[in-house]
Amino acid sequence: MNLSSSVFRNDEIAVYNLRELYQSYGYNLYKINRFEEYDLYARNKNFLVSENILTFTDTNGRLMALKPDVTLSLIKNIALGADQTYKVFYNENVYRTSSASNGFKEIVQTGLECIGKVDMMSECEVLMLAIKSLECISNESILDISHMGFIEGLLDSEKLSANEKEKFLFAIESKNLSEIKRLCNINGIPDNLLNILEVIVNMYLPLDKSIEILSEMALNSKMLDALRELSDIADAMKIYGLQDKILLDFSVVNNRNYYNGITFKGFIKGIPESILSGGRYDKLLEKMGKQSRAIGFAVYLDKIERYGNNESSFDVDALIIYDPALSYKKIINAVEEIRGQGKSVKLAVVIDNSVKYKELLKITERGVELLERNDKYSAS
Repeated sequence: MNLSSSVFRNDEIAVYNLRELYQSYGYNLYKINRFEEYDLYARNKNFLVSENILTFTDTNGRLMALKPDVTLSLIKNIALGADQTYKVFYNENVYRTSSASNGFKEIVQTGLECIGKVDMMSECEVLMLAIKSLECISNESILDISHMGFIEGLLDSEKLSANEKEKFLFAIESKNLSEIKRLCNINGIPDNLLNILEVIVNMYLPLDKSIEILSEMALNSKMLDALRELSDIADAMKIYGLQDKILLDFSVVNNRNYYNGITFKGFIKGIPESILSGGRYDKLLEKMGKQSRAIGFAVYLDKIERYGNNESSFDVDALIIYDPALSYKKIINAVEEIRGQGKSVKLAVVIDNSVKYKELLKITERGVELLERNDKYSAS
């Protein structure tokens, strides 16, 4: 399907392109109820993009919520078999505060989930689809990837309290080297560990080059396992031809109560924040009583709704005014002839000053006259 940007918004075009992409790799569309019991989200607020939740009381007195997230509902409702792998995607409306709005907004969210028997191939496929999802929106895009296991293994090498580990993670996430040095000093962290932390904080390199540097810094089996996983991912991205689209950035840190292993965020040029986010969330399934593995991501379509849209573009190619006394045949034939030239038209009895038009035309007994050609709204 050829989708025109003059008819569809960027987020609407993205929905169709992403759906075609996911289906081509065997992912099935999954439909979810519009609302769930509030308790599902209340127990997992840290997993949500926004903690603000729209609630209502149903006829049975239960407190319900218009869903602010799809993944939690999907996990709750999907029946997981021991040896099955569920590959699903969704296009669902979620209800939450938007980055572009002060109040609640109905947002179309698209995402992809691989749940159940998730092996390394499945993980690499999801990462590939995350990169291709960004490419569906912009050719100038990048996926930043991290690995929670490498960071946790590094911090586990010292006897740190859970609270101190969280402080380190927050400092790494914010790339705050001075705070990391302060925490190392307070906790008596040796210089060799501080040096590794400095490398981690400053690292922003292609995945394969990053692994070469980090391979000499692994202190325990947890860090080695993480490096092997990252190395497998790097090899797979080379086979897909996407190695230049993935960078290692340890500031991509997601909630440790839910995520484990790799985490990632996607960016496109022109938007200063991530438009895609995901990772391995086996811990979330465990928390919800599911003995399976999972990896997935969501594309935040509200952030791309206005991306690339030209505010100075025309509403219509031709604004056509006519005399109501003219015959229908003359008016209709004139309009259809102009539309046949590939132009969009708006028909009106009088000039509509609220419309941005390229040409102002008038239908008369003699035919169609050009009254004005308008360059006022053309892009500079």
